[in-house]
Amino acid sequence: MESAAKGGFVLANLAEVVERVLGFLPTKALLRAACVCRLWRECARRTLRTRQRIAWVSALEPGPTESHALVRALARELEKVHVLPQTVLYIADAETFSGHEECHEQKKARKRNSKETALALEKLLPKRCQVLGLVTPGIVVTPMGSSSNQPQEIEEGEAGFALLFPKIDGVKIHTFHFSKDVKNRVFDESKFAEAGLKNNPDLRVVLLFGYNSWKTGATRFLHQIVNPLNEKSIILAGGQVESFTSLTSENNHAQPGDACGVVGLAFSGPQIQSATVLLDQDVADERTAEAAMQRLKAANIPEHNTIGFMFACVGRGYRHYKTKRNMEADAFRKFFPNVPLFGFFGHGEIGCDRIVTGNFVLRECNDIKDDLLHGYTTVMTLIHLGSTK
Repeated sequence: MESAAKGGFVLANLAEVVERVLGFLPTKALLRAACVCRLWRECARRTLRTRQRIAWVSALEPGPTESHALVRALARELEKVHVLPQTVLYIADAETFSGHEECHEQKKARKRNSKETALALEKLLPKRCQVLGLVTPGIVVTPMGSSSNQPQEIEEGEAGFALLFPKIDGVKIHTFHFSKDVKNRVFDESKFAEAGLKNNPDLRVVLLFGYNSWKTGATRFLHQIVNPLNEKSIILAGGQVESFTSLTSENNHAQPGDACGVVGLAFSGPQIQSATVLLDQDVADERTAEAAMQRLKAANIPEHNTIGFMFACVGRGYRHYKTKRNMEADAFRKFFPNVPLFGFFGHGEIGCDRIVTGNFVLRECNDIKDDLLHGYTTVMTLIHLGSTK
């Protein structure tokens, strides 16, 4: 009884011990513990500030017919994660995110509503969190548990992932959205400054995702966004997606279902390093795929606290590589054994061979700007977010 009282005294008064104990808790439990008293609240805040590593939730198994597998996985895994998400990028497969699912018990097809699914995902996340959600024809995802797990190219079937970015010292991540104005053929470039994409000396990486690319004028609009940003000092990468389903900073500005535009994430901070390579149509076997990864490896981007992105055409994958599956993800893992890889199969790719470490570029472009819009290619990108404490 006396020892229990002493233990209670220690946990109530010694910050070092409290902080040590609270450090073992996942974030949701830590936030609950912060409500106990002022000391625990301060200890919890200090603990949260040290959690600056990216976390992710993967969904690779079909869920119940009434919900997408990513909703189920996120609801379960958020209880275990050790970060407080400030920005979330989730990507799920288009077919089952809002497709027809057979309900065997009722013997009838039930159509999933993509808006309902998106809202279910958003409700699981912190209210102040920036959320960008995309649906695409296929998914590239690293299973949970370890950054060294083998990334999977899932071209068919239910899958998705949610990347959870905490607040990171020296790094700013923000979402943006440019919608095509049917009344104006010329894009107002002053919107770049509003989105932090202009007059921002710390801008390092911009991930761009075009949606409703089948619409008339969509490609021209994408060029109007990409061309002014096509500078040596930043990395541009991404692709054409089926649609975007979440952009929490613009929930009050719903877009017409047939509108087209560009959404994305911008990464700013002097400590960020990034590189990207393009696998063109001629890359069609294991040898040439690995040669592209060697170019990416030659960029010498630090691999600690780094994530990889793969943006591939739906025309690639196992069909392009003569029925051999997971070719590009396997090649990536061979050269980057501890970097998690995420991405999608889409309707067009954005990127080129480029590296940003200071002002050095992997391939000099002279006075001719890189062509950034492609088809039947794959763009591989590394983003290093600085050293963690």
